Amino acid sequence: METFSIRDLRERTGELVRTAEAGELSVVAKHGQPVFVAVPFSDLLLQQGVNVALAVKLFRDHTVSLGRAAKLSGMTRLAFIGLLGAHGIAAVDYAPNELDDELALLADR
Repeated sequence: METFSIRDLRERTGELVRTAEAGELSVVAKHGQPVFVAVPFSDLLLQQGVNVALAVKLFRDHTVSLGRAAKLSGMTRLAFIGLLGAHGIAAVDYAPNELDDELALLADR
């Protein structure tokens, strides 16, 4: 997620647009304080609404946890996990070494 200042809006508009076209969120700040978030326009945004699309994007980018994303979307964790699955997004994303550690713990039981 990139941060743009109010001044950047005049000088770097093209970059902000390219960032959105690449599917990335951007924050626009004034005097270092966030003013608004530029959210890429997508089919998910149209179908599910801003809060759900934002929650999915932030979760997929590892910016917020599953619990926070579910809360932001206004859904239960179980419903949010179902939504992630419908969009092909894994609700659990272990790094290979973390998965090996978890499997080793289970094998010890």
